[in-house]
Amino acid sequence: MLVEAHTPAYLDPLPSSFAALMDLYEANYIRLRQLCPDPRSIQGPRVSRVPGAMDLHLQVLECCPYTTTLCLTYRFEADGERPARRSPNLRVRMYHDARQAEVLGRHSRSGEELSLVDHPDWKTLQMRWRFNRFLYKWLGYCLRQGHRFD
Repeated sequence: MLVEAHTPAYLDPLPSSFAALMDLYEANYIRLRQLCPDPRSIQGPRVSRVPGAMDLHLQVLECCPYTTTLCLTYRFEADGERPARRSPNLRVRMYHDARQAEVLGRHSRSGEELSLVDHPDWKTLQMRWRFNRFLYKWLGYCLRQGHRFD
């Protein structure tokens, strides 16, 4: 009997369903917990340093009984012409009871907070898919480099 290999839906470039988006949120939660096993215990900004990799910055913005909201970013140092900037600078909410995590917003290059939840297109499956799929891939990259917040 021939068994077909099935790739997870969250690896597809386009969303197939709302259920697939929920699977992606779950995969993001798992990866965030690998990166930061106990986000509720973090006080103040933290930096993960790995030789040969960019420093990864994490800051818990809000901690509630069932959720934790955090900011995850790289910091690009200032040079003579440009001020320091953070990128991709994502605001992520972890739902501990549902074991899911989703991107809520990001900061623009000018430093302005762009709330994706308030964006008119945020309700579309494709927009949520795009930002959360990016988070999924970025978290995998950070974990492969050895980043951790213990």
